[in-house]
Amino acid sequence: MISRPALVATAAATLLLGACAGTPAALRPEAARAATVPSGYLDAHALDALAAALPAPPALGSTVDQADKARSTRMAALEDSDRWLLATAHAELRPPLALQHFNCALDVRLTPEDAPELTRLMQRLFHDADTAAESVKARAFRARPVGDDPTRQACQRLTEAGRRSASYPSGSSTVAVVYGEAFAALDPSHATEARRMAHEIGQSRLVCGMHYPSDVAAGEDLGRAVFAAAAVQPAFAADLTAARAELAVLRARAATAPGCASEALALATPLP
Repeated sequence: MISRPALVATAAATLLLGACAGTPAALRPEAARAATVPSGYLDAHALDALAAALPAPPALGSTVDQADKARSTRMAALEDSDRWLLATAHAELRPPLALQHFNCALDVRLTPEDAPELTRLMQRLFHDADTAAESVKARAFRARPVGDDPTRQACQRLTEAGRRSASYPSGSSTVAVVYGEAFAALDPSHATEARRMAHEIGQSRLVCGMHYPSDVAAGEDLGRAVFAAAAVQPAFAADLTAARAELAVLRARAATAPGCASEALALATPLP
């Protein structure tokens, strides 16, 4: 039996905070919508171009659509498992709280109080990733698994509007991959682990019944494109330098996060 205390505590905190970021406004608490977030690195034209380059979602009833739905149905078997609890924690993707998803991957403890420069960097990247994903969603609608099946359990608090909101692409996967690429740039020695965690956050959206596999794959592609465009901006380079210095100070403290063993065991759960 997997030890669950750390995951349970994280999941409970996430549920109190509400639904996932990187998704339509209907999924977010009012406080989150009202919060002031720094502008991103990319202008509207650049973000529109990135969104336009992403292909349309799979056609309803197509071979890909049917395969997506078959796999999503199998994911329901993981409800209330340890992997489900981890997916519940992954539902929060707003900085600074989301940075803690990468603690174990980076072998460091990131806290909001100790990482203002890193938080600013990720907030700006969040803005770009979220805006690009929302632009794609506005072009073509694909229902979520929890929308296609109203009885499907979600791993986060949802309004009816949120349940009926667009699934393609996964904004959470877009945001997660942008974070993963940023951490890889910040700490190349942990780049593989950072990218793996970003991918696992996307897989959590499958576990949660919030997205189909094609939604997650498209979100990851968009996230890589967003990061590549942001990373060549002079403002990003300056912010990266400041965040890297901050990360070095945190690493020198040799403080690590609790719960990494439980996280590793949960991530070892085979996905159907």
